[in-house]
Amino acid sequence: MDIKKIEKIIGSENVLLDEPMKKHSNFRSGGNAKFYLTPKTVDEFVEVVKYLKENDEKFIVLGRGTNILVKDGGLKETVVSTFKMTGYEINGEVITANAGTPLALIANKALASSLAGFEFAGGIPGSLGGGVFMNAGAHGGEMKDVLIDVTVFDTNDDKVKVLNPEDLDLKYRHSNIEEKGYIVLSANIQLHKGNKEEIKANMDEFKEYRTRTQPSDPSAGSTFKRPEGYISAKLIDEAGLKGYHIGDAGVSEKHAGFVINKSNASTKEILDVIDYVKKEVYNKYKVKLEEEVRIIGEDN
Repeated sequence: MDIKKIEKIIGSENVLLDEPMKKHSNFRSGGNAKFYLTPKTVDEFVEVVKYLKENDEKFIVLGRGTNILVKDGGLKETVVSTFKMTGYEINGEVITANAGTPLALIANKALASSLAGFEFAGGIPGSLGGGVFMNAGAHGGEMKDVLIDVTVFDTNDDKVKVLNPEDLDLKYRHSNIEEKGYIVLSANIQLHKGNKEEIKANMDEFKEYRTRTQPSDPSAGSTFKRPEGYISAKLIDEAGLKGYHIGDAGVSEKHAGFVINKSNASTKEILDVIDYVKKEVYNKYKVKLEEEVRIIGEDN
């Protein structure tokens, strides 16, 4: 890869070599990325992705690293991060935001404009792109409830397209974005006028609930999806797995649905805990738990 060419597109300060991914993952674990690129605008992003494709360079797109677990061998692919793509604007009851914009920032800007409907996202630590990618949600709301349309880069034909939510097969913690070869660039969000005090009260209530019930240790939030008809945290708790640990990785004592990094866990330790929990829950209840966290990278 011609680093000078990449630097010309996005600036040398936005090209990092042999970058520790533990700096870019909420789990604070994992190996290094050979190249870590942070374009600042949608145009820069599209140009750099086109360059990588033209030169047959494998790449992976990441946001704020809140829902990923990077293996200890790191990433062979070039990482293209949307972290710096944080532009947004508000027009009436519609918020347009780029993929890297934090969901919490959008929620707070909505509050400032007395716009209701996005309170559920105020405590989700990820970005807009990641939120659309996994149809993020909390407190009874989810991204598909508020999306008007999503602008994507289609890696099949290198075109920028505007898609309706129905085109993305959005359901519980799922979209077809990866399988279709799309990359989220931005989205339009439909909200509605509300009472600022009520909006703030809802957001404060959600924040208090999170603080009271969820651990502050490094993690990717809820580790497992909710199996149909069950609550994963309840199954894990009833299986006696709260506090189970391997090295510095373990099941949170505060919330059994969270696998956490208590200090300096390796990704292997975290994955071993996840695998043990899945096995024990299946043995006891014949329920298969599925990871909500996205696992990427190479084994050591």
